[in-house]
Amino acid sequence: MELPLFMNRKVEKIPIILLLLTALILLAIVKPDCPLPIYEFMSRTSAVSQPPERAEVKFTKMAIYNEKCDIFTGKWIPNPKAPYYTNSTCWAIHEYQNCMKYGRPDDEFMKWRWKPDACELPIFNPNEFLDIVKGKSMAFLGDSLGRNHMQSLICLLSKVETPIDASYVEDDHFRRWNYTSRNFTLAALWSPFLVKSGKANTGPDHYNLYLDEVDWNWASKIEEFDYVILNSGNWFYRPSFYYENHQFVGCSSCQMDNVTDLSMTYGYRKALKTAFGTLKSLKNYKGITFLRTFPPSHYENGNWNAGGNCLRKVPYMKNEISLEGTPLEIYLTQVEEFKAAEKEWEEKGLRFKLFDTTQAMLLRPDGHPSKYGHWPKENVTLYNDCVHWCLPGPIDSWNDFLLHMLKMEGKESYLEMLEKIGGKFVLE
Repeated sequence: MELPLFMNRKVEKIPIILLLLTALILLAIVKPDCPLPIYEFMSRTSAVSQPPERAEVKFTKMAIYNEKCDIFTGKWIPNPKAPYYTNSTCWAIHEYQNCMKYGRPDDEFMKWRWKPDACELPIFNPNEFLDIVKGKSMAFLGDSLGRNHMQSLICLLSKVETPIDASYVEDDHFRRWNYTSRNFTLAALWSPFLVKSGKANTGPDHYNLYLDEVDWNWASKIEEFDYVILNSGNWFYRPSFYYENHQFVGCSSCQMDNVTDLSMTYGYRKALKTAFGTLKSLKNYKGITFLRTFPPSHYENGNWNAGGNCLRKVPYMKNEISLEGTPLEIYLTQVEEFKAAEKEWEEKGLRFKLFDTTQAMLLRPDGHPSKYGHWPKENVTLYNDCVHWCLPGPIDSWNDFLLHMLKMEGKESYLEMLEKIGGKFVLE
C-alpha cells in the first residue's frame, strides 16, 4: 500500500508544519471515518514567524475530505443510548413539539440514529461543537422548521451550557442566545417566504408575495453572521398572489376566475433566486451558507385539514417509500437553484453548502407530534401535526450532520491557509 507521503522533495529541511500535516494525513488513513480535529491544530499553528519553504504534497481526497462517504445517503439503525436529553431536562422545547409532555405513549421514535452507507456519522458532541464555533455566530433563517432545528441544537448543547437571552426584541421569531463560555451566538430569523410578503384580503390564509423583492427583516441583519442555515418551502403551499416588478403575474392555489394559475414551485424558485442573489450581493456578507433541503411531511388517510394523521411508530426502510409529487418538485427546485447559485458564489469567494436531509427525513413518519402537541392558545382548532418534529426526536440527527459539515469546512479552510503560507498540494 502506498502511503500519501511527501513527493518530489526539493528542500533539505522539512518545515515542522508540513511534518504535522503528514501525521494528520496518516491518522486519516488509519481511521478514515473519524474526522480529524483540524480546528485544534489550526489554533496551535496559525502563528508562523517565517513562511515555510514550498513543498509539494500528494495525497488522496479520501485522506483529507473522506469524500467517498455521502453522509446523506443511508438508513436508520437502532440507538439504545438515545435520547441525549429529555423534555424535562431541556427548557427550549415549544409546547407543540413536546410530545412526551402531552401523552405520547411510545418512545421508540427517539431511539434511532442515522447510519450513512459508506461510513459512520458520529453522534453530536456539544463541547466539540462549541469549540469549533467559538467567537462566531449562527443564524437559522426561514420558517418554523428552522426554529425546530435550532431548539434541537439548544437542547443538545444544554448538556454542557445554558445560554443567556441576548435578544434585541421580544418577538419569539427573532430570538438570540449567547453561549458565554465560547462567545457563540445563536439566532432565529423568521422569514417563511424569504421574500417580501403580506396578508391578502381574499382569505385568512392567503398571501401576497413579491418574488423579486427580498424580505429586509432578515437581509438587513444577515451580514453579521458567520454561518447561515437557510430553509423554506412549507409556506408556499398556501394560496399566494405573485408579484414581479411591481406587477401582478398570477396566483398559486387560488382557484379564481380570470387569474393566471401558477405553481407553488414557480413562486418558490423565484424566491430562492432572490434570496441567493441578495446574499451574494451584500458587500459585507462573508458567512458560510447551508441550504437545508425540504423534509417531507407524512400525512396519511387525508390532508392536514381533512383528518390526515401520522401514526407509524418505526422508520421506513428504503424500499418502502419514495419521494414523489410536490415534495419531489420542491426538493428538485432547491437542488437546481443551489447548483446554479453555487457557481456564482465560488467566483466571489463565498461558501455555499447543500445540507441534504430529505432522504433521511422521508424515512421518519414516526417522528412527528401528530396529536401530541399543544399550541399556546388551547381554544383554537388543533390539526394533527405531521410537519414538525418531536423533541427529542429524529431531527436531533440534523445536528450530527451540521457538526460533520463544520468539521469539513474547517479542513478546507485549513488547506487554504497552508496554500497561502507556501504549501502546494496535489489532490488525486
